[in-house]
Amino acid sequence: MKRPYELTAVFRHKGSLEAVALLQELASFCRVLGAQSPELSTWYLKGDSKEEATRYEVFDANGPTTAATAVVTEELRKEVDPRIIGIWNGKTGANGASLQLMARPVPETSTTILRVKPGAFPQTYERAVAVVQAAALQWQASVITLESAGYFPLKVFKDRPGVGWIIYLPKTLTVQQVPEAGALIPVIDGKNQIGTIVVSVTDAPFSDADPEHVRIANKIEVRLVDQDLLPRYAGL
Repeated sequence: MKRPYELTAVFRHKGSLEAVALLQELASFCRVLGAQSPELSTWYLKGDSKEEATRYEVFDANGPTTAATAVVTEELRKEVDPRIIGIWNGKTGANGASLQLMARPVPETSTTILRVKPGAFPQTYERAVAVVQAAALQWQASVITLESAGYFPLKVFKDRPGVGWIIYLPKTLTVQQVPEAGALIPVIDGKNQIGTIVVSVTDAPFSDADPEHVRIANKIEVRLVDQDLLPRYAGL
């Protein structure tokens, strides 16, 4: 059985922490998700039962819905730090997905975590890159990782992020620095490059059950650490 994919973005949240602002951030990101996979085009607020968890659709064509905004505003009224919003795509089994934004005031670390079952996740690296790029631009991330869920114990350095399928770093990287990479994609904001997306494998979706995929990702991790390009968690 293929494992879910997990995208984790780590960043300092520089914008408003009001509920409507956080929902707008998620709306922008989810538009890209929906463009890359039909299974990720509709999102609901989480709840304690299936009925409750499909009651409030989070977004419409104009952004956050009035109902979802009202519910989240009330839920966050007493949550000063952290402020957490959790949503899901209303599907179970092989097409399920969840998305959580945990926003904290600067200088604390905030995170966005996307978990998607294989049936719902984009199956080409180009589409996966589009998702990572959207997260990088939305949150000006310190690091973003995209990997299958079983990769964490297989990475080389336990105190640093793993490369997995894709890693984003806010640095300009070249083929000479990371020759093992399947692809290097610059991330441009306006006219400036703000970082680089490093893809380990491009011919198939990454799998931690494939020894060759793991070997390539591990080699990239070592290459990055040798050049002091892969940060420690403590430094994020």
